[in-house]
Amino acid sequence: MLELLGEANVAALIGLAGGIALGLAARIGRFCTLGAIEDCLYGADDRRLRMWGVAIGVAIIGAHLAMSSGLLEGASTAYLDRVWNPFGSIVGGLMFGYGMALSGNCGYGALARLGGGDLRSFVIVLVMGLSAYFVMSGPLAHVRVWLFPAETGATSPQGVSQYLQSNFGLEPATTGLLVGGLIIVVTLCSSSFRKSPAQIFWGSVVGLAIVSGWVGTYWVAMTGFEVEPIETHSFAAPIGDTLYYGMTASGNTLSFSVGSVIGVIVGACLGSYSKGHFRWEACEDPRELRRQIIGAAIMGPGAILAVGCSVGQGISAFSVLAFSAPVTFLAIFAGASIGLRQLITGFAPAE
Repeated sequence: MLELLGEANVAALIGLAGGIALGLAARIGRFCTLGAIEDCLYGADDRRLRMWGVAIGVAIIGAHLAMSSGLLEGASTAYLDRVWNPFGSIVGGLMFGYGMALSGNCGYGALARLGGGDLRSFVIVLVMGLSAYFVMSGPLAHVRVWLFPAETGATSPQGVSQYLQSNFGLEPATTGLLVGGLIIVVTLCSSSFRKSPAQIFWGSVVGLAIVSGWVGTYWVAMTGFEVEPIETHSFAAPIGDTLYYGMTASGNTLSFSVGSVIGVIVGACLGSYSKGHFRWEACEDPRELRRQIIGAAIMGPGAILAVGCSVGQGISAFSVLAFSAPVTFLAIFAGASIGLRQLITGFAPAE
């Protein structure tokens, strides 16, 4: 397959397949970061937040079983190879969460809504991708590196499994089964959630999609002759990668990131049509569009500083138990809470 299609194209197909699954989960299973936080804080309903628990638990177990089986080398993933910067995780997570609340969606959610015909999300996707590149490799890249130094090739453990293995000899599979299993058990403690098998199913699909990215790109990297990154789904810099590929395809190659982004749109489109929900939508209020653009412009840099978005850090980094994952996830939750409060109730104290 690699000789016939080439490493980059195979990686893109792996990303496409996982992205389609994620797009279907968003549109059919209503798997959404901001929606889960809003339901929990203002709707007294934590079932969609528990879907994230299932996704995280499944991803942790799957990734660690893959590591123990030789199907993935955890230390080579970006989340464990890079020296963790807690300040970047907190600041970037807060920025991302706040921007997500203002724009009404994270990058993944915006792609899913775009697949359902929402043209407002097209603007969010464009602005988020451009703003991410603006600080990743554009005019503000040097300022970012100066304020938030990025050092790769970490010599000390940057994740829980690595730490426990190097200091206590505990195998990654054991750690993954214990931590992932505990998260799933806690998640399933809610009787109302247990009565929602569809939500449990789609949460599991998301977790498995993350694992498929790790295993698939690792196989391509180890089997092929070209240098291919070992990665899985995230939706900040990859959106910028897709925009860049769209403008330079004749002198560029496909990648897992491009396949993943396109896959989410395709999956969301299929899911919307299957539910009869596809319809073209546009923004009728310029003030709303302005708020969404500002939110997207904050989200992109926030994800770069945090080295991942709500999916990248919230599930993908969690799957390899990176130190950065829970800190960034909590920061995103806090930032989104602040933004939602501003939009829903304002900051004025209750009389």
